[in-house]
Amino acid sequence: MPQVTLFNQTGAEVGQIELAESVFGIVPNEAVLFDAVLMQRASLRQGTHKVKNRSEVSGGGRKPWRQKGTGRARQGSIRSPQWRGGGIVFGPTPRSYSYKLPKKVRRLAVRSALSSKVLENNLIVLEDLVLNAPKTKDMVAVLKSLPVEKKTLIVTADANEAVELSARNIPGVTVITANGVNVLDVLHHDKLIMTKAAVEKVEEVLA
Repeated sequence: MPQVTLFNQTGAEVGQIELAESVFGIVPNEAVLFDAVLMQRASLRQGTHKVKNRSEVSGGGRKPWRQKGTGRARQGSIRSPQWRGGGIVFGPTPRSYSYKLPKKVRRLAVRSALSSKVLENNLIVLEDLVLNAPKTKDMVAVLKSLPVEKKTLIVTADANEAVELSARNIPGVTVITANGVNVLDVLHHDKLIMTKAAVEKVEEVLA
């Protein structure tokens, strides 16, 4: 079973913690990680693109000239696609790009992402993370006491308003709960900070 150092929020080592092999100790599956990232990025797309087809552009209520006898090609409307100002053919219309991977694949992707952080020594486990009041200064002090980079993902066991508000104004720092752990966030950030309770909650779900 993989072991990592357990820190307190002042940056001091307080012991070791054993992580579940099935969650934090597997060989990362890169193909599944790629599919999961693709799925999440597709789901983030707004899909609000829109063009007007020939029924939506203005004008063109009458036939521009009679069908026969003019020597010109027959035309039914000046808003047909071949006309300037006409409707667009096969253009984008509002749609949802989201789709879902099988549940087992999604779980394997999260386990692979967490295991990759352990392999890269980019996982930091805190004994607890408690802030008395929402203060950015206090959160900056906690991050400075730990060996973290600018891009840091903090995972707490449950919603913690003081922690969330304290980290909100720090560039590159994101706070999520254990229930919201996802592949895109884990891979996007350089360092992953988890509280001991968050680790236990994630293991309970994914083990």
